[in-house]
Formats: sequence, structure tokens, C-alpha cells
Amino acid sequence: MQTLLTGQSKDHIEELASPKSSVHRDMKASLLSLSKAATKAGFDLQVASSFRDFNSQLNIWNRKARGERKLLDDQGKPLVFEKLTPEQIVFAILRWSALPGASRHHWGTDIDVFDAKALTPGYQIQLTPDESDGMFGPFHAWLDKNLAHHDFFRPYAKDRGGVSPERWHISYRPLAERFLSQLTLDLLKSAITKADLHLKDVVLARLPDIYARFVTNIESIA
Repeated sequence: MQTLLTGQSKDHIEELASPKSSVHRDMKASLLSLSKAATKAGFDLQVASSFRDFNSQLNIWNRKARGERKLLDDQGKPLVFEKLTPEQIVFAILRWSALPGASRHHWGTDIDVFDAKALTPGYQIQLTPDESDGMFGPFHAWLDKNLAHHDFFRPYAKDRGGVSPERWHISYRPLAERFLSQLTLDLLKSAITKADLHLKDVVLARLPDIYARFVTNIESIA
């Protein structure tokens, strides 16, 4: 279970052909049900991102921590990497990308979704608030009313001072609720300590705050 929680195992993952994704096997039926309902409502639910293992998340983190990928401010605008302190870099990354070992995508319960019918030819998905409120607005309005019927919810629906709002990110409540309760601070610390993580010293020094603000600080799923 520890390896599942921190993204170091994929034994729980099943590959789906439609919507194309890699998800926890026990989430499959609910995702297919949600997808079928979306089709009946006139949408084409597709998955932009699903399961992501520890090493994949680590690669994203390290590239951002080294300035190889852009960092964004709270409004989604690019930051000047060279002007940031190491601690500012860490918290800028966390606003938009999870710490390796703490990503909900490790569990196979969380996916990023969009409506393929709303796309124009050649358009590349960005997963930004502008998309969610613009071309995908009708799709997300439909999700607002239907997610709970299929046991999904949005963990980052609003700005709670941690992860930036992500309307495209949906989570399978029955499993995600349990996995979050099992991902303890000590377990996360162990995974980080063993990793080749850039700015690890800063992360470990601030880990209790990171855990409270960016891991457990989600929308109520009661």
C-alpha cells in the first residue's frame, strides 16, 4: 500500500481504451458511467492526464526546480526564475504541480478531463482556467451537476491557499478519501528523503507546512 500511495507501484492500474486513460481498476466502472452520461448530454469526455508515477512527477518537479520549465504566479503568469529564492521556487512549483510522492495522480483515482467536441482543429490542450471558463465552460457546468452522481468530486474547485483552482481535475471519492487518510506526513517524508529531488533541503525543512497546505487542504467531500 505504501508504494501505491507514493506512486512507486502501478499494480493497481488498468488501461482503458475509451476514454483513453490509466486508472485504478476499482474506479473503471464509475468513469465509464460518467463518460456514457456525458455522451448522452452531448459531450465527448476525454482524459488529458491520469495515472502518473513517482519518477514522472519527479521529472516534472526537477525540471521546474532547475528553471527548465516555466513557473507561474497565482494568476498563471510566468515568473522570472532568476529573481526567486529557493523557497519561493518550491512554493511556486507547488501552486501548479504536486510534490513527488504526494500527487493524487499516483493513486489512479484522479484525472484531468476535457470535452473533445469543443476543440478546434489543431488546438493543444493547456489545462488553464481560461479554457475551463471558455471553450469547456458548458462541459464543466454539466460536470458541476453530475459528478457526485458518479462518485466524483473536484478537490481543487476553489482557491484555498494551496493548489491553484483546477476545474479540470476530478477525483473518485470512495478511493481517494481513503488513500489521502493513509498518506501520512512520515510516509511522504520517507519517500522524499530517498529521492534525487532538487531543492530537497528546502522541501524537507518546510514539509509539515507543505503537507497541510498542498496535500490535505482540499474541498470537503462530505
